[in-house]
Amino acid sequence: MPFPQRLAAVPTLSFAVNDHPVVRTTAAMLAEQLRLPSPQPTPEPGAGLRLGLAAGPWRLGPDTPPAGAQPWMWARVDEAGQGELVASEPALLFALAQWLQDGLTEAQESALATGVLLEAAFAWNRPLFDSVLTQVARTTRRFDPEAYVRRLAECGFTHLEVNALAAHVPLEANVPNEYYSQFYTYCAGLGHFVDSTLTRGLYPAEYLAANLNRLRGLADLGRRYGLRPGLLCFEPRTLPEQFFQRYPTLRGARVDHPFRSHLPRYTLAQDHPVSRDHYCQLMQNLMREVPDLAYLSVWTNDSGAGFEHTASLYVGRNGGPYLIREWRSHEKIAEAAGQSALRWLRLMRESAAAFNPDFEVLLRIEPFKVEHDVIMAGMGDGLSVEAPSLLVRGYELPYSHPKYEDQTSIAGTIFHDEMDASEQEKLEAHRAQGFEPKLTYSASSSFNMEPLLGIPFPRMLHRKLTALHETGVRGVSAFGGLLNTELTPYWPNPEVIRAAQLTPDRPLDDVLHQAATRWAGAANAEELVALWDAVEQAVSFLPVVPLYSNFGFVWLRTWVRPLIPNLEAIPKEDRLYYERFLVSTPNNPSINDLGRDVLFELINQETGQRMADQFDANVLPRLADVLERAGTVAEEPSEPARSVFADLRDRMRALQCWATTQRNTCAWVAGVHGFLASDEATAQEGYRRYLQEMIDLDLENTRSLLDLWENSPVEFMLVSDVGETSFIYGENFGALLRRKIALTEQYRDCDPFIDREILWRLS
Repeated sequence: MPFPQRLAAVPTLSFAVNDHPVVRTTAAMLAEQLRLPSPQPTPEPGAGLRLGLAAGPWRLGPDTPPAGAQPWMWARVDEAGQGELVASEPALLFALAQWLQDGLTEAQESALATGVLLEAAFAWNRPLFDSVLTQVARTTRRFDPEAYVRRLAECGFTHLEVNALAAHVPLEANVPNEYYSQFYTYCAGLGHFVDSTLTRGLYPAEYLAANLNRLRGLADLGRRYGLRPGLLCFEPRTLPEQFFQRYPTLRGARVDHPFRSHLPRYTLAQDHPVSRDHYCQLMQNLMREVPDLAYLSVWTNDSGAGFEHTASLYVGRNGGPYLIREWRSHEKIAEAAGQSALRWLRLMRESAAAFNPDFEVLLRIEPFKVEHDVIMAGMGDGLSVEAPSLLVRGYELPYSHPKYEDQTSIAGTIFHDEMDASEQEKLEAHRAQGFEPKLTYSASSSFNMEPLLGIPFPRMLHRKLTALHETGVRGVSAFGGLLNTELTPYWPNPEVIRAAQLTPDRPLDDVLHQAATRWAGAANAEELVALWDAVEQAVSFLPVVPLYSNFGFVWLRTWVRPLIPNLEAIPKEDRLYYERFLVSTPNNPSINDLGRDVLFELINQETGQRMADQFDANVLPRLADVLERAGTVAEEPSEPARSVFADLRDRMRALQCWATTQRNTCAWVAGVHGFLASDEATAQEGYRRYLQEMIDLDLENTRSLLDLWENSPVEFMLVSDVGETSFIYGENFGALLRRKIALTEQYRDCDPFIDREILWRLS
């Protein structure tokens, strides 16, 4: 008998008093589906279907539960609706109850009366830098936090990131024309939620209370679905300058960015006893509010945070007077800095462990190329690392683009869909040392195709998760999270994550065809899967354009700024509509040169031409074919299939507009830089024609994007209903596109020009 029929036969639901909140949530969900009275906890197991955790008050589950590190799920339901649903991990109980309704194989159906045991692929699976729930896109419109957390639980996630600021921008001091304070909007530090006796009064009590209230609310929401709460923080964070005016001997490392900041910003001298007491208080004050916090993930040496005297601080090695004696060798400084960072990490772990002995502190290891060996040697006993690869050393990542071998360091992106055999050796060595590293994977367009929503690449995602599982990795993190899942109802990627976590041996084709059948019907399922495959084929050929292929596309306002040959030909007042939201300062070369950002070269004439050609040859034709095919199919079937195909068609239109803008950005650099590097009139005329052709294409592309924005019911991109910031567009997006079109038409014939002296401007 199929499980839904067995479920329909369930006479009652029972669960224990004082069991985990997820048990009540799961019981309530099943009761609603079965139209049973709302279940209440009971002191003893009742008849019907019993729910609980393996470590709960009742003895439930298989006679011999599996040994080992991987969590498990157990389902036993006979034809009379008698049985039990049990999980070893809170989140997996809710996932099990949902999975049973549409995930069982025929063999499992037949074994359900005696019991079916499932072992999850990963003991730890969490969103990392959860863009929409906690980070830069947390003002996304039409976002339902509970529906999102429920979807995470359905997919087999085990943990939840909870430290989100209550406001859409941070409360940080700044000065005119600088940008740096906005970087505090994400990965909010501990001191933005609680204070210590040392820092009381630095931030308004109302600000801390609002942030803490949001953190507690998200933790409670996750708890109801079995997700263990945790933190992602940039630490050690800076403190306001007025603090160091009062306590000058506590001044530690200067960590601000020389270009993006016009104020020096400092952290505490982290080894000072007063500083250590301060951080202990912060951690313990937060644990008192949320005692089941499970982890602190530390990102650092960036965005207002850093460890003293480490080599990757933006302004170079520096710090307070307590750590490094003058005239030390480079190696001695690296060793001292690494040991000091470890002392801070251990302090945070020990402070939290007083409330939760299983608390982990994770360090994003990439910034520490020089201190790498020292820090890695100190891992264990609750300290671990996270990275896109265990082979990482600094930001050099040993994986190349599968289509373009010259594009390296793509680890962690959607193009990183394999694991080198040597990863397993590293993993075993770390495990022998006593810690489990956490490896990241890309589940969505976050950090890949921002700000798009619902772009399918199910086979690439499945290959990566399968490779992680086969390597033996137990802890994984979905970089960027799943974004706004309620507005991407026909997106296959969450189904892939769910299958890879709960039933890792199940063939992917079965997973995709089942999802396609559920959404579009049996008659249309094969065509829908074929379209997903065609989209993924186009996506797999996307070149990685430095900065622009990830968060830089929104940072630099690429969709709404006119791509004319001289970006500053437009009067400054007319450019303010996009320049005021650029992650930039007035003397940043990104103002007038799409190939540069601060002192970095992103694209040059050669790479710009090569990537533009790659878009033309490999990406845009494939997207055009998919669009034609999807557009035709969208008109044929009846509802609900028509809505499914129309949704995919409009998301592909958005992807086409995004890819065309990327192509045109590369072409702008190739054309403008080529013109400026040439003294020969014929060559210059050729570059002028090339740029004008690019502008024609960009105008056509912008009009297509505007039509999509104004006429499609599909939410194809992240949009804030509070107001645009540098990290997200607002509901005025259409007006910005119209302004871009008008300014492009007005100034398209200007001569190519870049003011190379922009670095020396005062404002």
